[in-house]
Amino acid sequence: MPVEIDILEDSIFRLSPELLNILLKDHTTSKEDIQRNIFWATSDYEYLGEGYQYDSPILPSLITGDNGYVIMPRILKSRDTQTARSREMAEVFTPSWICNAQNNLIDEAWFGRKDVFNTEYTDEQGCHRWKPTSEKIQFPESKTWKDYVRDTRLEITCGEAPYIISRYDTTTGEAIPLEQRIGLLDRKLRVVGENTETSGEWLEWAQEAYKSIYAYEWQGDNLLIARESMLVSFIEYYQQKFGKRPLLRSINYIAYIISWNVWQMDGLKCVVPDSCGMKPSAQQSLFDEPEMIPCEGCKTGNMHKHNGIYCKIMDWQKKEALTFVSLLKERK
Repeated sequence: MPVEIDILEDSIFRLSPELLNILLKDHTTSKEDIQRNIFWATSDYEYLGEGYQYDSPILPSLITGDNGYVIMPRILKSRDTQTARSREMAEVFTPSWICNAQNNLIDEAWFGRKDVFNTEYTDEQGCHRWKPTSEKIQFPESKTWKDYVRDTRLEITCGEAPYIISRYDTTTGEAIPLEQRIGLLDRKLRVVGENTETSGEWLEWAQEAYKSIYAYEWQGDNLLIARESMLVSFIEYYQQKFGKRPLLRSINYIAYIISWNVWQMDGLKCVVPDSCGMKPSAQQSLFDEPEMIPCEGCKTGNMHKHNGIYCKIMDWQKKEALTFVSLLKERK
């Protein structure tokens, strides 16, 4: 089955309108009875009119139907748009061979040996390539395949998440066959496929793999593409293993995990992008004119002192949400 570089939101919506809503959800700002979506956080789409402003939420109607080609991978965007995003947002995407080399270093440290998942080489044209290992992955005496699947990974400022999932090279648009993929999640799903037999067991450990992978991104379009790629990869790996598509409830649950673990955030402040600013002082009387005070975190550079909205992620072991910043030590 050929790999489609641009995952159309219409195809996700046709599979299930609920599924697209899950992928658009922002858990930090949502309430129990009110869903808030990730927002554009880029001015690239403002020329399209109402609903495409920088601070507007991304709604299904804005990216489906006649608007089905609004969001597309960086490689399919115009050269001017790519240049502008690099200049304004420092958006630089990494070739797959570099992602592979760096992911290999992570695995070399974890396994205690080199070339676990593939061997890197340079072809006759001077291009960097890799050859996947053909044998089943073997684990050190003190570690098991389940330890590997559960080991936590994080991609910072992930863009389209090329370190996590490698359906295509984000710099060339070249599709990557399933057996050649090199992402952190691809490797976990390979291990799950090699060590499970039944659909139920595969699903259980695929879910564990997804719960162990985290990433954050500022711009809403990149974030949605990353979420979609992770979801479609789940379907692709299941189809490879069992020759059919997983049930919709399984797809929805993976989307739910992704919507928690891949979130929208200002990585320097650990808050929802642009949520800091002048805020009314808490120390004022009922009848006083509110005193507006600046964000202490922005002023001092202390990420624990921002007055913006601190982003939430899910601790799947404890089954409770926590702020991402709470995982980082405060400077003394």
